[in-house]
Amino acid sequence: MHAPSPSEKPVLSVFDFDGTLTHSDSFVPFLRFAFGKRIFTLKMLRLVLPTLRCFSRRLTRDELKEVLITTFLTGVEARWVEEKAKIFCSRYWAKMMRQEGLQAVEAEIDSGAEVTLCSASPELVLRPFTDRLGIKLIGTQLDVKDGILTGKISGNNCRCGQKIARLKHIYGDLSAYHLRAWGDSRGDYELLYAAQEPHWRHFHRNPAKYEKRRKQFSVR
Repeated sequence: MHAPSPSEKPVLSVFDFDGTLTHSDSFVPFLRFAFGKRIFTLKMLRLVLPTLRCFSRRLTRDELKEVLITTFLTGVEARWVEEKAKIFCSRYWAKMMRQEGLQAVEAEIDSGAEVTLCSASPELVLRPFTDRLGIKLIGTQLDVKDGILTGKISGNNCRCGQKIARLKHIYGDLSAYHLRAWGDSRGDYELLYAAQEPHWRHFHRNPAKYEKRRKQFSVR
């Protein structure tokens, strides 16, 4: 468990999800689970060219994420996704989640910190996980019209600088907090640089392997 904030400021503890609290990505496995292997495979074929364009840097990761969401979720009932997400969480929780990460979340809650998940994955899919963890949720929001997903993102993909923007929108001036952050990818850099206590790939095997990068975020 962390000691109380040395600055006496309230503590805001922010965890990334995919690759940080989980062993790998969650959204694509969720889509495979929700739609079934056959439909999932057919729809994924449509993403071959966009993925190649992303690898060649002619398409950004945000744009590829939008293509993925459009391909799978256009015209789908939001309630259906919510129900599938609940089953997915229940069925795959033990396999997906890093035990050390779960212990860290529990320790932050017990310390009295304000704890939130901040992820690029859709809130609609992550809600059962944060409900089970007992923490707040900030994620990518999907556009919904009359209960039906339009296949578009509402606002921006919650990664990189957008994580900071979303945190500020909810919590205000982040300098009013002692910020602790956990992340594992390029999409978490801005969050980790903003934190007084950045944790880079903290729950991965052999964390000492990532010490050089961790120190990079600690430079002030």
